[in-house]
Amino acid sequence: MVVPLNDMLPFATGERKLAACVLLLLLELFLEGADAVPNQADIENHLELGKEFLARGQLADALTHYHAAVEGDPNNYLTLFKRGTVYLALGKARFAIQDFTRVLELKPDFAAARIQRGIVHLKSGEYEQASEDFEHVLQEDPYNESVNEHFRRIEAAIEQWEIVKDLRYRGDSRNIIPMITQLLEISPWSIEFRQARADAYIAIDELPSAISDLRSVNKLSQDSTEGYYNIALLLYKMGQATNALKEIRECLHLDPEHKDCFPFYKKLRKVEKSLANAESSREEKQYADCINSAESVLKQEKNEKMVIYEAKRLLCTCYTRDEQFAKALSYCKEALDVLKDPQLYCERADAYIGSEMYDDAVHDYQRALEMDESLQRAKEGIEKAKRLQKQAERRDYYKILGVKRTANKQEIIKAYRKAAQKWHPDNFKDDEKKIAEKKFIDIAAAKEVLTDPEKRKQFDMGQDPLDPEANQQQGGFRGGSPFAHFHHGSPFQFKFHFN
Repeated sequence: MVVPLNDMLPFATGERKLAACVLLLLLELFLEGADAVPNQADIENHLELGKEFLARGQLADALTHYHAAVEGDPNNYLTLFKRGTVYLALGKARFAIQDFTRVLELKPDFAAARIQRGIVHLKSGEYEQASEDFEHVLQEDPYNESVNEHFRRIEAAIEQWEIVKDLRYRGDSRNIIPMITQLLEISPWSIEFRQARADAYIAIDELPSAISDLRSVNKLSQDSTEGYYNIALLLYKMGQATNALKEIRECLHLDPEHKDCFPFYKKLRKVEKSLANAESSREEKQYADCINSAESVLKQEKNEKMVIYEAKRLLCTCYTRDEQFAKALSYCKEALDVLKDPQLYCERADAYIGSEMYDDAVHDYQRALEMDESLQRAKEGIEKAKRLQKQAERRDYYKILGVKRTANKQEIIKAYRKAAQKWHPDNFKDDEKKIAEKKFIDIAAAKEVLTDPEKRKQFDMGQDPLDPEANQQQGGFRGGSPFAHFHHGSPFQFKFHFN
């Protein structure tokens, strides 16, 4: 009941009375709006729009209008039935059953609603409830072909589920999976069946398939902390720390102090951060940082094999790139003992090349090609290893100057100056002088090759740009001496002293 304004303002005067009138007017409008009920025209409009969206397959939009129509007339069984069918189409079993149940409360003889409710129970694996609905329909319509077909499927499904439970008791997980898969064709919304198949997949270590089923369980149960926690555990077991962290955060979103999710989150966050830092350092060629981060993972995780594998895989790569080949080979082997991966074989082959173990490098590249015959890295690696094996019989310019293969030009020049000063022929006499002359020529050749980007590139690919035989094949020196420039216009002035 709305109280007249004048009756409420007997003592108000002037501006105060005007302000109070405005406030009370707004209050009246609010109360009238709150009491307002959509008229029949509005309801019909929502139903029509719902029908149009339904025809176009826009189920979510159709559901919005059916919601509005039900709110306008909550006892209209036809409107409730229409909304229930949309829920059914969207796979929202629980809401569909609520609507169909309400329809049957309003109109118990509405067979279509009972059939639809039975179908929802059937899809949910609730066979007893489905049987009750279908039997009720068959009492009135015993020759209903569709309902009879559903009823027959229930009998077969119940028998098969009993067999599954017996196999599960015996621990026969592998044979359970195809049988539950058949049951899920009849009852795709069954949480119990999905969970049982996920458990079977876990038992035979098919974790990606288990995660897929657990995601379905979580969706069907309208999200649960237990579901997110279990998915996170499996992802972490697979070595996917970043994806596991996303799932555990969903758990904490529902319950910030969850007894399982919170402690796991604290550990997972540290491991994931270390792995992510190692990956980014590797990409940025900061190999020392990559090594430190990956070794930190090994300190934090002692049990999960695939997490440890991810750390050792990174250590294999980063120790190789940092030219610490002995450590690289150790970690590469330990990683490959866990998982045979073609790229990892290539990494170990690179470490073998760095250790001048060319036959072993070729063998690993070949193993990688057996696993992935299109892997260009392995094809090029085999050729490189063979060229370097031939080159090893000749001069190694990096060794001559005592620098790493990753040395920059400034480091090369510095090493050259140091070596040239040490082996300058003027510092030696007699036979030692002859040795020094040879070394000095090699030092000068190393400087020439390694400070010239094109020549260095050729050398890194296993070709000596100062090798007369190689250059004859390439149309190079054409039989002339590659060291002639050391004797004609050379920047080094040898002062020979003859007695």
